[in-house]
Amino acid sequence: MDAPSARRYSLITLGCPKNEVDSEKLTGLLDADGLVEVDDTADADLVVINTCAFIEAARQESIDTVLAVRDVAPDAEVVVTGCMAERYGDELAEALPEVQRVAGFGVPVTIGSKPATGGAAMDVAGFDLLELPRPPSRAPWAYLKIAEGCDRNCGFCAIPSFRGPQRSRAIPDLLAEVDALGASEIVLVAQDLASYGRDQGQGDRSIIPLVRAVSERVERVRLLYLYPSDLTDELIDTIIDTGVPYFDLSLQHVSRPLVRRMRRWGEGSVFLERIQRIRRLAPDAALRSSFIVGYPGETEEDQDHLLDFIEEARLDWCGFFPYSREDGTYAADLDQAVDDDLVRERLAELTELQDRITAEKRLELIGSTVEVLVDEPGIARSHREAPEIDGIIEVTPTLAVGSIQSVEITDARGPDLIAGGTG
Repeated sequence: MDAPSARRYSLITLGCPKNEVDSEKLTGLLDADGLVEVDDTADADLVVINTCAFIEAARQESIDTVLAVRDVAPDAEVVVTGCMAERYGDELAEALPEVQRVAGFGVPVTIGSKPATGGAAMDVAGFDLLELPRPPSRAPWAYLKIAEGCDRNCGFCAIPSFRGPQRSRAIPDLLAEVDALGASEIVLVAQDLASYGRDQGQGDRSIIPLVRAVSERVERVRLLYLYPSDLTDELIDTIIDTGVPYFDLSLQHVSRPLVRRMRRWGEGSVFLERIQRIRRLAPDAALRSSFIVGYPGETEEDQDHLLDFIEEARLDWCGFFPYSREDGTYAADLDQAVDDDLVRERLAELTELQDRITAEKRLELIGSTVEVLVDEPGIARSHREAPEIDGIIEVTPTLAVGSIQSVEITDARGPDLIAGGTG
């Protein structure tokens, strides 16, 4: 009698880089339990959808993905996990009869109700997902999730309500994961990156020895999502010393009254001072940020403040997102809602300005020589481009994937650069 064939699975990841890390850890579990990953969802016996629930648009994408999976794989077992499963649980299971299981990471879960060949369905309640091992990176770069949860109370954000308080990982465990990933670039991620270690009683500077230790192991270390009040002089110096002067600052807005109404720290003049210091120390530094448009109470004066800041700061990269009302947050009960049409107008105005600035800054690089990491044939990045987020550099396809190369920039096309000899 022939042995039963191994179950086939497909894992779909939605949302942020932190979700991608969770998915890689689930991949390790599924592989270890004897399942075989397939590229085409239609061929899968089990489909795991790792969802995002940060804003309404992300939740709708998650629901649309579930329905699309059911269309292409009608006989597959569908498991919904991730933030949306954690946040809505039973409500989601009732709303989506197409799903066999809703399994949030924060509650006892089982990924896959049918056992794999020679194994059992995995009860993730017996594991700490944050500490699970991952397979080696398939790319020359990898995200490293250094903490889970958040202790802040930003007015618009529901993440602490379903991801819980901050829980940092130990440095030796993180370094062991870096070694196992085998990547040339490690991108540190967390909900509140620079607060790493405070929950362990390590004070306000424990992110610095971690950055230094990772930098000693890999060609590049990059930090994403820095809360502005934590961008100390010492942290700025540490990031510059790694050779990757890339600063992703979570600003959200610059108008002082609106920032206070968001329950956040800072204002435009303070942010500009930090940016100016970075550029004095590292003129080739790249800076990114994101901003919420249409937060309750946002006025035309607030919009003008933000436009003026964008013009003066000349950030390399910038994202603008419409405010999304989230149940259970402070902002959900605020008055002075901003009309949707007005939000769209403000978004368009900001995006047009930033697109021009980004294009100008890319044109300034023509004729310069930069060091790039080759991600895949013909595609590379310098220190100015974070993977999956920013533009790319087109290089000759013969450059070895995973290698560091010096190339001359010969042209720019919007956010992307062209290196010499690539056509």
